[in-house]
Amino acid sequence: MPQDRYQTVQELAERLDVSEATVRQWIKSGALRAIDIGKGWRIADTDLEHFLKTRETAPRGLTIPPLKGRTDED
Repeated sequence: MPQDRYQTVQELAERLDVSEATVRQWIKSGALRAIDIGKGWRIADTDLEHFLKTRETAPRGLTIPPLKGRTDED
């Protein structure tokens, strides 16, 4: 973990194009691990990577076949 780089809530919000309140909510809910070092929350790169990985819908490059009997008009 000492090799991790840490980001502030503001830096992460800008990077993900979300509000700081959203990042703080993720931290408060336990969805995003963060460390309070006294000057505010810091998020490690590995914790951000884990957070994003758990929210993936499908791995890149994976083609998901359409459901049988379903059309775009449904």
